[in-house]
Amino acid sequence: MKKLAIFGGIIVVLFAAIIVLTNMSNNSKLENNPYGTKNLRQSTIDQLDDKNYQNIILPDALEKKIATGEPVYAYIFSPECMYCKQMTPKLMPAADESGIHIDQLNVLEFPEQWNKYNLEATPTLIYFDKGQEVTRMVGDYDVDTINSFFQNISAQ
Repeated sequence: MKKLAIFGGIIVVLFAAIIVLTNMSNNSKLENNPYGTKNLRQSTIDQLDDKNYQNIILPDALEKKIATGEPVYAYIFSPECMYCKQMTPKLMPAADESGIHIDQLNVLEFPEQWNKYNLEATPTLIYFDKGQEVTRMVGDYDVDTINSFFQNISAQ
């Protein structure tokens, strides 16, 4: 019985240590994050230091950017979407190679954006020009299809 109590105590201490270390790691990641809040879902926190998610834009900033009339690529994703997790590591390097800046909007943190942009699924890449949507790509695609998407827009 004594051994069982010791074993149980060790397990409780290990779980407490894991919780403390996770909280410390989260607090470190949340400092100066692009969302401007510390009230984020864990899946969003986990992406804060991912090199493929460094172009985060807030909804108001995206709206203002589109309103300028300049060309805008808006990548709308959710950190919990398995297709986003597959698409983003292909999309962001392809955009960099093409010299294209992509703004990333997280609909997990801003669910009202689903209706604003008439989203059916994530990931969705929307190209805006002159304040209007020109075209969109919905879903996970291979690099060749992504590059074709960029080339078709450049040819317009």
